[in-house]
Amino acid sequence: MRYTPAALALAMLVAVTSSVGQGKAPAPLDPRAAALVQQGRSALAAGNVDGAIDAYESALAVQPGHVAIYLNLAEATRKQGMQGKALRYYRQALTIEPDNQYAIAGEGMALAEKGAIEKARRNLSRLNQLCGADCQPARDLAAAIAAGPAPRVVTADQVKAEPVVVEN
Repeated sequence: MRYTPAALALAMLVAVTSSVGQGKAPAPLDPRAAALVQQGRSALAAGNVDGAIDAYESALAVQPGHVAIYLNLAEATRKQGMQGKALRYYRQALTIEPDNQYAIAGEGMALAEKGAIEKARRNLSRLNQLCGADCQPARDLAAAIAAGPAPRVVTADQVKAEPVVVEN
């Protein structure tokens, strides 16, 4: 009973301060990080996925926690065929910005490439609620779901030859 007014005041303070942080604009990209992101984009456009990932990781070291860097890094790792790692980056971006349409679409595309079509459809329905079916991220995700999972690569270790004994 004695603590009720203090608890209510503290709850109001927390509610007000947490709601103030919801509406702020994303932090601008540091000039050094922006240069590294641009370097990564040119490397990705040239087909150098490893160089792009290196540049994006360097940009993330310069400015940790920036959503745009996570999205670029996730896209590069997806192009490298590492959908699991891309999912991790997309989920980190969604932790920072839960309603980021590009992160939701990218996560859905990575899920579709892994074969988790139902989870990808959940992301598509979430995108349809956020921006409608006509926005670009929703169209991209719908196309990825229609394309289906990416073909699996079989390594030599997975295919073991059984020796056959034949008499001469």
